[in-house]
Amino acid sequence: MTEELGHETEASTVESTPAEVTIEPKQTPLNRRWTFWFDNPKPGAAWGSTLRKAYTFDTVQEFWCLYDQIFRPSKLPPGNAEFHLFKTGIEPKWEDPECANGGKWSVASSRKSDLEAIWLETLMALIGEQFDESDEICGVVASVRQMQDRIALWTKTAANEAVQMSIGRKWKEVIDVTDKITYSFHDDAKRDKSARGRDKSSRGGRYNV
Repeated sequence: MTEELGHETEASTVESTPAEVTIEPKQTPLNRRWTFWFDNPKPGAAWGSTLRKAYTFDTVQEFWCLYDQIFRPSKLPPGNAEFHLFKTGIEPKWEDPECANGGKWSVASSRKSDLEAIWLETLMALIGEQFDESDEICGVVASVRQMQDRIALWTKTAANEAVQMSIGRKWKEVIDVTDKITYSFHDDAKRDKSARGRDKSSRGGRYNV
């Protein structure tokens, strides 16, 4: 956000986006602070080297301004770009201490309109604290790809099956998905030498709901 609001602007723009975002003066606070990130990795780039922090916010009005003006998946360049929304203080990387022992629930989408809807419903559920296990959730990633887009909900403690299953069931309810979704451990992807980026894991999923 702008300096007058006292928020971080470490990455002032996100490709073809305005450098300034206008926020209404009356603010409704959220229970915690959240940070949007942007990534558009190039071929051969080191893991995490192109990830950029974009905006941090802690009110409902800020969220809607940021979402409407910038952080819609339809605004991402096609091919290999990502938006992330994570709790402030957690980097969307396997190496972050909050993510190191975690994993992710994933939903694939071949339609851009579905990706946009799933992304928005998930964002609102996160900032609205709709998950009983909200402290277990790190954030969410929207990945735009040539063939199939993906939304991934990252959590902290992959080995806690009961908690992950509860989160998975709630997420399916939030995004109104009836097809089976899978949960994969970050450790599986890290151990798989043939895995490319963040969209694959060696076992194809540990839990299913």
